[in-house]
Amino acid sequence: MRRPGEGTTLKRLHHNRHQLKQVKGLFGKLVVAAILLIAPTLYFVYFFNTSSSSSSDFPSEIDVQKLWDTADSGGWIPSSAPRSDWPPPPNESNGYLRVRCNGGLNQQRTAICNAVLAARIMNATLVLPELDANSYWHDDSGFQGIYDVDHFIKSLQHDVQILRPPRDAPIHWYTTVALEKMKEHGAIYLTPFSHRLAEEIDNPEYQRLRCRVNYHALIFKPHIMELSHKIVDKLRSQGHFMSIHLRFEMDMLSFAGCFDIFSPEEQKILKKYRGENFAEKKLIYSERRAIGKCPLTPEEVGLILRAMGFNSSTRIYLAAGELFGGERFMNPFRSIFPLLENHTSVDPTTDLKSNAQGLIGSAVDYMVCLLSDIFMPTYDGPSNFANNLLGHRLYLGFRTAIRPDRKGLAPVFIDREKGRVDGFEEAVRRVMMRTSFGGPHKRVSPESFYTNSWPECFCQKLGVNPAHRCPNDMM
Repeated sequence: MRRPGEGTTLKRLHHNRHQLKQVKGLFGKLVVAAILLIAPTLYFVYFFNTSSSSSSDFPSEIDVQKLWDTADSGGWIPSSAPRSDWPPPPNESNGYLRVRCNGGLNQQRTAICNAVLAARIMNATLVLPELDANSYWHDDSGFQGIYDVDHFIKSLQHDVQILRPPRDAPIHWYTTVALEKMKEHGAIYLTPFSHRLAEEIDNPEYQRLRCRVNYHALIFKPHIMELSHKIVDKLRSQGHFMSIHLRFEMDMLSFAGCFDIFSPEEQKILKKYRGENFAEKKLIYSERRAIGKCPLTPEEVGLILRAMGFNSSTRIYLAAGELFGGERFMNPFRSIFPLLENHTSVDPTTDLKSNAQGLIGSAVDYMVCLLSDIFMPTYDGPSNFANNLLGHRLYLGFRTAIRPDRKGLAPVFIDREKGRVDGFEEAVRRVMMRTSFGGPHKRVSPESFYTNSWPECFCQKLGVNPAHRCPNDMM
């Protein structure tokens, strides 16, 4: 039984609740409307502030003329001389270390540096390293055919003992001198020998020894140096020139798993090569492309350089193997930058033509890229050639390097492929202005020590930190 007035009260409560729901609904709509009105304003303010901040941190244009000079050193100069107690190797070693260096010329170069350091650590006599050239290059030049052996041994006489087996030694030498030494000291043979020693070592003197090997002891033979300088002189006789390591070859494309831009027949070739040489792994082109894991195409390289401000009069030296896909991919690049050269076009000598893809051809490419005004690697991830050159140019006085940020550029190029071309060059410049152009910078994994030996192999004449001050006997 209801109390008097209870029905009226219930009706009022129901009416009030209904009104409250209406108010809440109206309030919700007002909030949504306010967000829709305010959000664009907030976005505009944020975008304006971000753009203002970016424009103050980075110039709106890239000064191409400045890039032809070396990068700002910040007062650092290369030096790999010891800065603490570093005694010469003892007269008596613990035995012999023999290594066989596999891979291409620059992987072998890294292996030689590691072998010298390993010999120092073990107090071993290093037998002149063997180069496994036949399997990779089909070239039997060997260490003595590529490098100046006398210079190599003399440069490292205060670091390690090095044994050079006599050339064409008779059997008698092996059954007497070599056998006697082996019985007396013992020996260790490491093959294949490339990445057999950690790169990051918490001992700056060991790292400086690597630099002494890489940048002072490993000098190519005189005829290779003469040929390289001859090519550089010809290129430079008409002004500045840039070198590009155009990594668009079958092995790298197969490794990266970037197949979709090729014809069905070409894709078959790449997939077959990948199956025979790399571990099985599911790779999706669109995903690889979006995160910058695909090598830049020749056309993309040309578009980057043009966006940066380089014009068609720029002379470019190409260091590359056989480009996969041929002229179909090179023509767009050549239409932007027609002044393209390589070692055989600049100096078509018989010696180099017969060994264009062998160790001598690779050595000449290395030297020309080292001495060029600007060096641009198009795929410096797993490339020993590009990584070693970046490190060598840094040590040679912070020579300018253009290192495209493939991950940062990927969405820009994807937009272009979809027809969104407005603001393309400006977007490319924004990405490139945030990259390093060859100055000193902190080494962060996965960057290799051979790519960036700063600060271990550099010093400052007026350094505040005693560890960074230049030694008296500079090297």
